[in-house]
Amino acid sequence: MKKEAVNYETLRLICDTVSASKKLDDVSQSLVKSLTEALEVKGCALMLWDRRANELVVTASKGLSEEYLDKGPVSAIKSIGKSLHEGPVGIYDVEDDPRLQYPEEASKEGIKSIMSVPMVLRGRPIGVLRVYTDEPWTFQEIDIVFMQAVAEIAALVIDNLRLYRGLKSSIEVLKLMQSGAELGETTPFDEGRPWQ
Repeated sequence: MKKEAVNYETLRLICDTVSASKKLDDVSQSLVKSLTEALEVKGCALMLWDRRANELVVTASKGLSEEYLDKGPVSAIKSIGKSLHEGPVGIYDVEDDPRLQYPEEASKEGIKSIMSVPMVLRGRPIGVLRVYTDEPWTFQEIDIVFMQAVAEIAALVIDNLRLYRGLKSSIEVLKLMQSGAELGETTPFDEGRPWQ
């Protein structure tokens, strides 16, 4: 990674990019694309935590092949698991690190190093943001701090989009109820009118 890439301008550009959309898929894809290009790395992935299966589900990626992405379920415990609950994890050599769940697949993909940082919202992890390099990378504190800032922004944007989607659905339901009331139709909520 070029050190000049890790600066406020890069962070501003990423914020502009992710705040421009109202869809989770678009925001996620814009984020990983912007991060991959700004840091000049092999690739990037945003993974959300599926608590029921205790797996990380790839929501968006850039620079990684379909074969690598389809390598199998990504365990939240086995796959650099500490990054989800304990903070950033840097893997300098994917071929020689026991924390990696799929080292052979990573090596075949041409990945040399991985940095994984948690996306945390109100003290609870919701996923991870990962950067993949095709050259060994000794992660410096500035690299980790930058990635943490981007992960925090991503968590906030994802939460805001979920709230927006929920609010939009609620408004649509209220409009349907109002339309029905104007036509003299009854709704399941009419019986007893508990809000009055």
